[in-house]
Amino acid sequence: MGKDKNPRRVAENEAMAKTRMLRTSPQKLNLVAAMIRGKKVDKALADLTFSKKRIAQDVRKCLQSAIANAENNHNLDVDELVVAEAFVGKNLVMKRGRPRARGRFGRIMKPFSELTIKVRQVEEQA
Repeated sequence: MGKDKNPRRVAENEAMAKTRMLRTSPQKLNLVAAMIRGKKVDKALADLTFSKKRIAQDVRKCLQSAIANAENNHNLDVDELVVAEAFVGKNLVMKRGRPRARGRFGRIMKPFSELTIKVRQVEEQA
């Protein structure tokens, strides 16, 4: 008599993790997300660990969360995971300001972003 189970938002061989309210612009975050798209997860983690970008550590945490979701919630093999998708979205923008010359006001925008990472299990061809 209960309600039907919610359908999964991702395929049976996929897992997902999402991070919201990352304090960087979507354009800068997308540079780091593009760095890991399509790579195997161990190679992507190594690239993020040694990246000079500040936001790379937050992207790394999101990727580790997606890997943990795949392993614990969906019983996928960690050694066969690849980063299927890594996409960036806009979040809120804090508006701040600074007094400028002749009574004017300079607007300072402080954007936030959100990141979604999907990992997919791919069987290796022998």
